[in-house]
Amino acid sequence: MCGICGFVKFDKRVSVEDKKIIENMNNKLIHRGPDAQDTVTFDNIALGFTRLSIIGLENGMQPIYNEDETVLLVCNGEIFNYIELREQLKSKGHVFRTSSDVEVIIHLYEDYGMEFLNMLNGQFAFALYDKRKKKMFCARDQMGIIPFHYTLVNNTFIFGSEIKAILEHPYVKREVDLTGLDQVFTFPGLSSPRTMFKNIKSLENGYYLTVNDNGQITNTEYWDLIFPEGEVKMNGKTEDYYLEELEALFDKAINLRLRADVPSGLYLSGGLDSSMITMRVNQLAPKVKKEAFSIDFIDSQHSESVYQKLIAQESNSKLNQRTFFHNDISERLQHSVYHSECPIKETYNTASLSLSESVRDKGIKVILSGEGADEFFAGYVGYRFDKMRGMNVNQFPIETLESDIRKNLWGDQSFFYEKNYSEFNELKKKLYSTEVNASFNEFNCLNHKVINKDRINNRDVLNKRAYIDYKLRLVDHLVSDHGDRMAMANSVEVRYPFLDKDLIEFSTRVPSELKLKDFTEKYILKKMATKFLPKQVFDREKFHFIAPGSPFLLQNNIEYINDILSYDLIKKQGYFDPDEIERLKNIYKQKGFTVNAPFESDLLIIVITFGILLDKYF
Repeated sequence: MCGICGFVKFDKRVSVEDKKIIENMNNKLIHRGPDAQDTVTFDNIALGFTRLSIIGLENGMQPIYNEDETVLLVCNGEIFNYIELREQLKSKGHVFRTSSDVEVIIHLYEDYGMEFLNMLNGQFAFALYDKRKKKMFCARDQMGIIPFHYTLVNNTFIFGSEIKAILEHPYVKREVDLTGLDQVFTFPGLSSPRTMFKNIKSLENGYYLTVNDNGQITNTEYWDLIFPEGEVKMNGKTEDYYLEELEALFDKAINLRLRADVPSGLYLSGGLDSSMITMRVNQLAPKVKKEAFSIDFIDSQHSESVYQKLIAQESNSKLNQRTFFHNDISERLQHSVYHSECPIKETYNTASLSLSESVRDKGIKVILSGEGADEFFAGYVGYRFDKMRGMNVNQFPIETLESDIRKNLWGDQSFFYEKNYSEFNELKKKLYSTEVNASFNEFNCLNHKVINKDRINNRDVLNKRAYIDYKLRLVDHLVSDHGDRMAMANSVEVRYPFLDKDLIEFSTRVPSELKLKDFTEKYILKKMATKFLPKQVFDREKFHFIAPGSPFLLQNNIEYINDILSYDLIKKQGYFDPDEIERLKNIYKQKGFTVNAPFESDLLIIVITFGILLDKYF
């Protein structure tokens, strides 16, 4: 994993001043690549690269060039199937200059153009420049694990792995995107192409940009998760058939993600998904020294220590367990928001930040994580609720306004996702200031497209929810601000076996009855896990990884939190109604008050972290 940045000037060549600008942009990404940094400028192009050395340690510095140096590449990420691709390309006469995994991208492009993207099994974001065609191609991986941000201003295309690099360019203005803020309140988090910064976009997962020398930019979708229409049925296949296919793909996904020239570690929460990976790694690579990393909360309500220790023992892993004290939340919250580049809805980003610190302190750069299984194998309570609603013949009527909102969002007025949006609109209006509410209908995220409704039209309700979870919860929240950003803040690369391209494409063909059997979530995963997982972990109830929120911060009278929520500052900033914020503060400060996550929104943590964002960036 690394950091990339750059710009293309459409009306003039790069200057001496531009050399300093790209260096400043690059310096903002050193946490993503502390091992080496470099910049290059030529013609109207400036590129920056910061390196985290994982594969091709001796000769993998970028930019990487093709044989005649007419194509060059800066890439952030890993191509896990590079060994197989490399051999294919060598047999066709291609000459490799490095042992880096990402060099295959250049030679694939030479043979196939941008059609090669779905040949890649990996996590990546790159900028490739073709000198002959005078075109730049920028792509983000199928699951959006690696971020890519960009803007177009003053005849200049500017991009970066993180927005903080883009903000170093003097052409870029710092303005809040109100629709981005509204998304954070309304959905699980930000959703590409939206960011918190007006006119700065996030490239959507499974898309690539073509940047022509004349300033024309086109955005092309090359991949999406496509569920079959109607109900996915067994079609004569047995449960054992699906189990065997799943197990083979799971093993392949893990083996590919163990490819590295440096030691790898494991995130071990003690839950089903991370425990499955940890146990299977031990079986697939029994001779490899394994380091497992866990967060343990000091109170029994949040602690999973007993399961973490059990799996570590059963998998012959050394457990590096870091105790997370509640004051760690307030100490890391500002750092967390700085790296997230957006307000956060839950404070567990601070726990993730602490976890990656312990990985870095151990000298490990690569971690395997269990993220992704819940979205593709019906792991959330919403899937059970859908089934219950489907069994209830006496459905309550949906009021007209809510029906219209759902139809606009999902194309299905009967589909319920997380909350009643018409009621939540009124709650948001109470939070926003009079000035902001004057343009509420324009920035209200419910009035903007969030997903491609064609991808859930005529789909089974389980797959409909899976697609929305994948787009709104997984891509830009769980594997972006929560995953990539909290790990790369400490120069750690996270890899996700459950987000393997082949595995998740297979998940679209798994019958719904094998994902949610009766009311058993992730049935087929649990059935597979019986072969290698201790019964204690297999039988335990699902545990939500949460941390204390804004009520805890307010009840502990933390000075900088009080300052952010002060009446005068809220009024001065002008985004929220200071009287409503005071009312909520009085409620949240009451001893014993808690927010019932995940069913209720912690409104004030969003206000707090938005205040931190303003302080850090605006």
